[in-house]
Amino acid sequence: MADPPGCCSTCATCLLCPYSCQWITAKKEKRKGLRTTKCDCSWFLFLFCVFLFTLVWLYFAIIILNDFHNFNEFIFRQRKLWLDWSLVLLIATAVLISYSSVLLVLALCLQLCGQPLKLHWVHKILLILTALVVAAAFTGLGIKWAEEWKSARISLQATGPFLHIGTVGGMTLLAWPLASFIYRTRSTGLRVFLLLVYWAAMIALYLAPLGITSPCIMEENQLPPKPALVGHRGAPMLAPENTLMSLHKAVECDVQVFETDVMVSADGVPFLMHDEELTRTTNVQAVFPDRAAQSTAFNWTDLQQLDAGSWFLERRPFPTVQSLSPGDRNETTKQRIPSLEQALEAAKQSNISIMFDLRPENHSDYQNFVNVTLGVILQSGIPLQQVLWLPDGFREDVKQQAPGVQQVYGRKRLKNEKEPVLHVNLPYQDMSSEEIRQYRQDNISVNLYVVNQPWLFSVLWCSGVSSVTTNACQVLKEMKHPIWLLPSSTYLMIWIVVDCVSFLMIIWAFILLKKCSHRRRPAESETDVLLTKINSLMQE
Repeated sequence: MADPPGCCSTCATCLLCPYSCQWITAKKEKRKGLRTTKCDCSWFLFLFCVFLFTLVWLYFAIIILNDFHNFNEFIFRQRKLWLDWSLVLLIATAVLISYSSVLLVLALCLQLCGQPLKLHWVHKILLILTALVVAAAFTGLGIKWAEEWKSARISLQATGPFLHIGTVGGMTLLAWPLASFIYRTRSTGLRVFLLLVYWAAMIALYLAPLGITSPCIMEENQLPPKPALVGHRGAPMLAPENTLMSLHKAVECDVQVFETDVMVSADGVPFLMHDEELTRTTNVQAVFPDRAAQSTAFNWTDLQQLDAGSWFLERRPFPTVQSLSPGDRNETTKQRIPSLEQALEAAKQSNISIMFDLRPENHSDYQNFVNVTLGVILQSGIPLQQVLWLPDGFREDVKQQAPGVQQVYGRKRLKNEKEPVLHVNLPYQDMSSEEIRQYRQDNISVNLYVVNQPWLFSVLWCSGVSSVTTNACQVLKEMKHPIWLLPSSTYLMIWIVVDCVSFLMIIWAFILLKKCSHRRRPAESETDVLLTKINSLMQE
C-alpha cells in the first residue's frame, strides 16, 4: 500500500499517539518498516462510514427536537418519570460525532504526512460500538416513531440547498488526502477505482440541485401571508398547559385560536385536561393518595382542590421555565384546573377562538359528554363562529343543535364529500407542499400541528398553510419573514458558482500534490539507497 515518506518526528508522534496509541517517531517507523496495509485501509473506510452514519444521526436528532416534548410525555405515561430526554439525546450524539470526527481528522492528517494508519484495537472496538448504538437509535426511531421519517423528508426542503453546498465543500476538501494517497500508492487498480468512485460522487453532487425542491425557492412577491398561530394548550412554554394563565400568555403572543382538550367530571362539568390521568399536570397523588388518578372519576369539587401549576416549576417541561419572572412564578403556583365555562369566558373577553378535542373518545358515556359540552357552549354566550369543533363522534348532532359552530376535520377531504370541508386539522407530516397549495386554492383552511421550530414554520409559511398549532408562540410571533427565501435565478447562480469553484479546487489539489510527489521521490530514492548500503555494511 502507501509508503510513508517520513515526517518530522514531532508531527509523527503527535498524530500517531492518539490514533495508534503508540509513541513512534518517524525514524523508528522506517526501522520497523511500518506500512499501511489493506486491513488498515479497510478500518479507515469503516471509520469514514461510521462518521457519516453518526453525522446523519446528528441531523435526525436536530430535526426531531421539534416533536421531542411528545416523547417526554410518552415516557412519563409509561414510567412516571419526567426528564428532558432531548438533553440526553444531544449529549450522547455530540459525544459520538466528536469521537468519530477527531479520529477521521487524525487519519486524514496522517495520510497527508505519509504516516501509517495503524488504528489501535481500542478505537476499533469503540467504533463498532458507535455504529451499533447509532443503528439501534435508527431502529428504535423506525419502530416507535416512524412519522419522524416524514419529518426528515420535510426538513430537506428547508436544508437541501445548504446541505448541497456543505457536502460539496466537504468532498472538495477530501480531494487533498485522496490525491496524496493516490500518488503514494503502488497499486494502479486501486488508484483507478478510487478516482472513479470519487468523481462519480462529485458528478452526482454537482447535479444534485436538479432533484432539490423547496417551497422557499420563490420570488419575494409570491410569498403567501404569514400563517396564524394556534396556541397548543395555550402557551405551554410560558405557563402550565391548559390553564387560564396559559390562555392569557397565548393572547399576549397574538395567537388567534386557543387549542385545548376537554374532559367531563363525574358530576358532569366539562374541564380542561389533556391526559386521561391527572398525575402529570397536578398534585393529585399528594391530595388523594389512595384514589386512582383517572380524570373523569373525580367530581368538580375534588378537581378544584388540585394544584395545576406547581408541577410546571418543579419538572420544567421546557427550558423557558428558568426565565420566568418572579411574578409569573407566583401566578403559576395559584393555577387550578379551569372549567370549559371559564375558558370560554376568557376566550370571549380576549376575542380569540377556541378549538378543542373531547376526551376520552372511547368512554361509554361519550354521547352524554358531547351533549353536556355543547350545552355549556350554548349557555356561555360566546359567538359560535369562535368555537372550532374537532371531535368526530356525534358530529351530525352537533351540526343540528349548533349550526354556527365551525366544524374542523382531522382528515383530508374525500372525493365524494356530502358537505364541503372548510377546515382541516392535521399533523404537519401528513400534508405535502403541493396539497397545501391545492387546499389554499380551493379556500380550505389548513391547520397543521405541532410546529415549534422556525425552520419548519418557514417551510409551511412558504407552502401557504393557513395556520399552525405551536408550543412556541413567543418564538414564531417574532418571525417577520421565513428564515430564507431565494429566487430561483439566485439559487441557480449559487449552484453554478459552488460547482465551478469546487471543480477548480479539486484539479488544483491533484496538480499541486503531483508536483510535490515528484520532488519527493528523488530524495526518497537516495535515502533508500543509503539505508540499503548501511544495512549491508552492518551485516558484513
